[in-house]
Amino acid sequence: MTESSSGPGQKAPRIDPSVPHSARVWNYWLGGKDNYASDRMVGDQVIAMVPDIARIARLQRAFLVSAVKYLAGEAGIRQFLDIGTGLPTANNTHEVAQAIAPESRIVYVDNDPLVLAHARALLTSTPQGACDYIDADVRDPGKILTAAAGTLDFARPVALILLGVLGQIPDSDNPRAIVAQLLDAVPSGSYVALCDGTNTSEAVNEAIGRYNENSHNAYHLRSPEQITGFFDGLELVEPGIAGLGRWRPEATPFPGAGEVPGMCGVGRKP
Repeated sequence: MTESSSGPGQKAPRIDPSVPHSARVWNYWLGGKDNYASDRMVGDQVIAMVPDIARIARLQRAFLVSAVKYLAGEAGIRQFLDIGTGLPTANNTHEVAQAIAPESRIVYVDNDPLVLAHARALLTSTPQGACDYIDADVRDPGKILTAAAGTLDFARPVALILLGVLGQIPDSDNPRAIVAQLLDAVPSGSYVALCDGTNTSEAVNEAIGRYNENSHNAYHLRSPEQITGFFDGLELVEPGIAGLGRWRPEATPFPGAGEVPGMCGVGRKP
């Protein structure tokens, strides 16, 4: 396990329960217990404006399960770099992948102190495989790649998992360049599984604006064209870029979930 944000002589990151954090709010919407009153307050404010927000969170988790099943199964991927993993809930990446291929190796990345505190729950690997946790920010892909190389072999294909994390990066930090740097580090035959929220719902736009006013972790909704741009240069896996809940819905517990303001897809590096 790598705790790269706390070097020798440094104190561990302090968790401030009075300040809501996106990972803990998301955990609340997923029905988890790793959240504080401040997170539940903001989560409830958003739910009051967008009653389906918890369904959106669960559809994103369903996409993770579907994508990892495809990657570990049909695509034969055995290495996963899950960036912005959030708090452990049910059906984490390593659980899904190692149920199909016990030798799978998974590296989780997040920079939330509460996620770090729960990292041991993420590191319960099969004996044949491996799990590691890197305490790092998605804005520092160089640091992530250097640390992940202790567990993953970047000469072999890797699946990059980017679920909901790019929305936490403003355009000023150039998220497309971050994705490009990550892709440059992995070989042909690697994949990206990505989903994020879109700005196609006025109710959700207003709710996210309210959330951003009360949180240190702003979320940036993007247009469908911007989400599609993250897949430039990749070979899309059928059915291509789809609305959240509509990527291979027969493989999720939410068939026929309807339209929600989010997009997702899986692409292969040629």
